[in-house]
Amino acid sequence: MLIGVPKEIKNHEYRVGLTPESVAELVTHGHSVQVETNAGIGIGADDSAYRAAGATISDTASEVFAGAEMIVKVKEPQPAECKMLRPGQLLYTYLHLAPDPDQARALMASGVTAIAYETVTSPSGGLPLLKPMSQVAGRMSVQAGATALEKAHGGRGVLLGGVPGVRPASVVVLGGGVVGFNAAQMAVGLGADVTILDRNPDVLERLAIHFESRAKTAYSTRTRVAELVAEADLVVGAVLIPGAAAPKLVTRADLATMKPGAVLVDVAIDQGGCFETSHPTTHAEPTFEVDGIVHYCVANMPGAVARTSTYALNNVTLPHALRMADLGWQEALRRDPHLRNGLNVWNGRITCAAVAEALDLDYQSADKVLAE
Repeated sequence: MLIGVPKEIKNHEYRVGLTPESVAELVTHGHSVQVETNAGIGIGADDSAYRAAGATISDTASEVFAGAEMIVKVKEPQPAECKMLRPGQLLYTYLHLAPDPDQARALMASGVTAIAYETVTSPSGGLPLLKPMSQVAGRMSVQAGATALEKAHGGRGVLLGGVPGVRPASVVVLGGGVVGFNAAQMAVGLGADVTILDRNPDVLERLAIHFESRAKTAYSTRTRVAELVAEADLVVGAVLIPGAAAPKLVTRADLATMKPGAVLVDVAIDQGGCFETSHPTTHAEPTFEVDGIVHYCVANMPGAVARTSTYALNNVTLPHALRMADLGWQEALRRDPHLRNGLNVWNGRITCAAVAEALDLDYQSADKVLAE
């Protein structure tokens, strides 16, 4: 199989779909890899590193898209990239289609077969291809929030850990999953006063056992969220419903109860955001203010630490890429029901139930697709 790796073109996105080491694995399996020139610069891998791994280098993205049977990316294809996709081609990347009807329609019109990292599951029910980026984003959310809290960046001028004689910042984490756990770890490590909310009693028990007295837990209700947000210096939105749009847990009315200069970091922005006042931002302009509250809503947070993120991502995406290249995507999905859950678009149809529901589109199951 010929696998193509274009350079990411989303604003300040420095990650790359395959590392040179991953390219070498695919070449060892008898496959060919075509990499757009400078695709790996953001992780410190130049064209010579990819050539040494066995790849060929293309001058343009159009050459990569035109030749490749499988395109491996990191972020969702941008409009210009969607126009280069074609029927019968396989796209393997993050998609986050539920809040993005324009991208969904473009993928459907292209005829491409699209497998989304974020809906591939594991036997335990987790999302293994989303997990490493959730870990990165969770940790980065506290770094970003701490910076946004500085007065020079529009915040309250509060240090997360405080100092002797001055109370630490109050940090509220909405969601106790991978993002929330990692955000809480960072906030606790910096000495903040941390509260984590979730609706799953088992998650709350696990968090309570892990953090002991270093962080508090609370069952998430509308009333409790409003109470804690009103007292918070930093709120991290870390909720996820696989494949679906994120629920809006903080309303615009809630902002009026918050401290001026408090910070909201919406890690769920890829799925539409969990704050009513959120909209996607970029690393170039990461924050905006609504009613005196600073919002950080960068849709590709892990792109800022591209080397760490790319290698962590390839650790979990490469095995599936190898199987699809070795067996063909149809046979790979027939053998692996968890990879099958990653199929979002096929032949102009939506094949992920949560996406179809969110976008009010017709749904066709992956099982039916494979039967055809």
